[in-house]
Order: sequence, then structure tokens, then C-alpha cells
Amino acid sequence: MAAAGENLRINGDRLWDSLMEMAQIGPGVAGGNNRQTLTDADAEGRALFQSWCEDAGCTMGLDTLGNMFATRAGTDPDALPVYVGSHLDTQPTGGKYDGVLGVLGGLELVRSLNDLGIKTKHPIVVTNWTNEEGTRFAPAMLASGVFAGVHDQAWAEAREDAKGLKFGEELDRIGWRGDEPVGARKMHAMFELHIEQGPILEAEGTDIGVVTHGQGLSWTQVTITGKDAHTGSTPMPMRRNAGLGMARVLEAVEEIAVAHGPHAVGAAGHIDVYPNSRNVIPGKVVFTVDFRSPDLATIQDMDAQMKARAQKICDEMGLEIAFESVGGFDPVTFDAGCVSAVRSAAERLGYSHRDIISGAGHDACWINQVAPTAMIMCPCVGGLSHNEAEEISKGWAAAGADVLLHAVIETAGIVE
Repeated sequence: MAAAGENLRINGDRLWDSLMEMAQIGPGVAGGNNRQTLTDADAEGRALFQSWCEDAGCTMGLDTLGNMFATRAGTDPDALPVYVGSHLDTQPTGGKYDGVLGVLGGLELVRSLNDLGIKTKHPIVVTNWTNEEGTRFAPAMLASGVFAGVHDQAWAEAREDAKGLKFGEELDRIGWRGDEPVGARKMHAMFELHIEQGPILEAEGTDIGVVTHGQGLSWTQVTITGKDAHTGSTPMPMRRNAGLGMARVLEAVEEIAVAHGPHAVGAAGHIDVYPNSRNVIPGKVVFTVDFRSPDLATIQDMDAQMKARAQKICDEMGLEIAFESVGGFDPVTFDAGCVSAVRSAAERLGYSHRDIISGAGHDACWINQVAPTAMIMCPCVGGLSHNEAEEISKGWAAAGADVLLHAVIETAGIVE
């Protein structure tokens, strides 16, 4: 096997054109995308991706949760494939690059190898994982979680969206359920290219993030119950204001996260207030506290402190409080060999790089449980993501895909 030379690069213009063409499917209202999972727009995006893969000489596999696997054959029929990919689904007000860069960067890798006539010992498989975002059907990373044995498939298919539509029924409706059993595939390794979704790389002027770890997270749904009452005629000392209780708990969440820095974070992103009327003191609030850290003990300590302080706050205010764990996963340590391949690829290509911890969940976090896995990150403007204003440069996309190319072919083995 020969090593890849530093002059080996992907076609950055072609990658960018593919990103822009995919972004025309499921356009948002402000320049981004609304291509939520298992919608008609998702089906259209999948069809375009499949046509591109087949044009590149790949064969498409499809499992019973709609995960797509485009295979470029290797020279050794017994060698396990090297997987690359991410997801094509978006948030309701999502950007053009979150997930999509990883899928189309994988496709561009295959196209570039074809252009150069390069063969690899191991097959290369470009993957589109179903429902990474979890915005329509919770939780996030649903299908990759089933693939990794984290979730039960029947449970996943029974997940409902806000309209009561079931995941499995919507998958059938759009016509993207395959016959292949979920999780039947074995992997030599997997690499996922993704935008950072944070501000560090851009702020430091660094080209590449070498992702060594993924933050673990804990989601606790908190319900505080007081008493609905008129905002004008209820004396202050006689109020049981659930909204005020929530405010004090959220202040505690902030203090707890700051005290566990620098890598710990915490906030509440999902908040429902009842009855949510201008002249009614809230009698009930439901909100989800999201704590994250690369250290499991830190997450557990933050959870424990939050519950103790929240209980004390509500007891003193005459409020009732209940806690329910509604999601989470342990911190991830990515495979040392795959991480090394990413780092050496960036060095060989002359790109500035730094080790980085992913603050968000990704399909790679689940796949890491069943195969050696690593991630590559490129900067995004202002660290903004899950927003239609999400933006990256053509150069950042190309650099990330170049590193992906070199890490993959180092792992898959060039055949002379």
C-alpha cells in the first residue's frame, strides 16, 4: 500500500455546488433549510443523494429504519468497510451545512477517488443516518442509536411527532424503508465530518478541529406546580407563582454550570408555562434542564446539586416539584487510532488544527460504541448553528473534506 501524497485533494467547487443544490430542497423562510426527517422534503433529498451516489458508481443499501449506505467497492472482498457520513435531515429552522456537509463530503471523497483512479483495499461506505436531529421524533440520533443497540427498534418506530404521527408509519409513507436489518453491518471504522456548531475554531483562526471526545449530557424534565391566580388582585404574599420558582431554579442551573467549568454547560431550552396568559400568575411550568460535560461524574454532580437546590427553592415557596429523566448519554472518548489518522491528515496537508471536544450529540457518538470512530470539525461563522443564518466558507468545507479524504484512505489502504 502507498501513502497518500499531500497534493491529493478533493474538488472543493464540486462539493460546494452539491451543498447548494441540496439546499434547494426543503428551503427555509430565511435562507436556510426546513428538511425535517421523514417529510416529503426529506424523501426528495434522499432521492437526489441516491442518484448522485449511483452516478459515482456506488451501490445503495437501505435498512428498515431508512439508513442509507452507498458503497464504493474495495479490492479485498473480505475487508470490512470504512464508513463516512452524517445526516441530511435538518431542524425546522436549520442551516445548509449541519449534517449535510458530512454526507456530501463523503460523496465528494468517493468522486475524487474516482477522478484519480485510486483504489482502496477496504470498501468505503457513505452513510445518511435517519433522524439525527430528533426535532420531529425525539430523541436525537434515533436510527444510529438503534443501529448501535442503544434503542429498541419497535420503540423507535412508535415515537410520535407533535401531530401524533408515528415514526414507522411516516417512514413507510415516504417510501424509504429498506429490507436490511438495522445494525447488521460490521464496520472497520467510521469518520464523521461536521461543522463545529461552536465559536472556538473561527475565533482562533484554526482550520480543523480534531475531535477527541464528545460531551455527555443529561436532560431532566422539571415540573413545578403552584396555583393559577389573577395577576392584579392576588396579594404578593399569597401567591404560589410557579413561574417565579422556575426563574430561581434556572438561576441555580446557571450557577451550578459555571462552578463546574470550564467545560461544563447548563441551561433550559424547552419551557412551557401554563396557562400562559397575560393576566394569570403561572400555576404550572414544565422545563428541561440540559447539563453537559466530557466528564460523567461532573454531570452527575450537577444533576444532584440542581435537584437539591430546586427542591429547597420550591419548598420555601410552597410549590410542588417533580423531576423526570428524559434523555442523555455518557461522555464519548473517540478511538485513538482514528483520532490519530485525522490529526496526521491535517498535519500532512498543512492545515492548522487543534484538539476539540464536541458539545453536541452526533451519530458518531453512538457508532463509537460498535466500531472505531472519530470526527473532524470545520469552523462555522460565529459558532452559529440550528439557525437559518448558519454559514461556513467554501475553503473551510474543502479543508474538512480534504482531511476526511486522507484519514479515510489511510484507514482504508491505497492499493497500487
